[in-house]
Amino acid sequence: MQDKDFVSYEYKTVTVKAKDQTRAMDVYEAFGWEVAGVSVSPVGTATLSLKRDRKQPHKQELNKLQRQAEETLGAIDGLKRSERMGAELFGYLFGIFAALVFGGGMCLCLLQTAVPALIGGAVLGALGLGLCIANYFIYGKIVAKKTKQVLPAIDQTEEQLADLLEKGNDLLKTEIL
Repeated sequence: MQDKDFVSYEYKTVTVKAKDQTRAMDVYEAFGWEVAGVSVSPVGTATLSLKRDRKQPHKQELNKLQRQAEETLGAIDGLKRSERMGAELFGYLFGIFAALVFGGGMCLCLLQTAVPALIGGAVLGALGLGLCIANYFIYGKIVAKKTKQVLPAIDQTEEQLADLLEKGNDLLKTEIL
């Protein structure tokens, strides 16, 4: 009878955004995990099924580095969200104000029969429409400015993640030698 080597695995499932699926696979593979399966949901998430040898050498160090890498990934996501958060808040509030000005102009035009009110309503409506259009461009400028501010921090955090992945990969290689 043939002697087989038995390998006991530990399993883990991770749910990530579908656009981050490849990055997550790279991160977990750097710490000894193998991708056993991937299922993508229609809502834009992907579930990764991972497995790793239970008797992995340097398992404690790999787990510590893995936790640090997961925290670093979270920090990168937070920095990327912060690029747009303030601009979105401003855009919503300014858009509401512009819509109110536009609606006020329309109300003034429709509810008043006097010619000066009609002209004032048309001017107010045009002003509100101009504010709605300007909101788009202001939003773009705010996002560009914030991106310029946050980009060095994102690059630095990406570099930290790359260092963690290299350390994990080096630990995996030391077991082979």
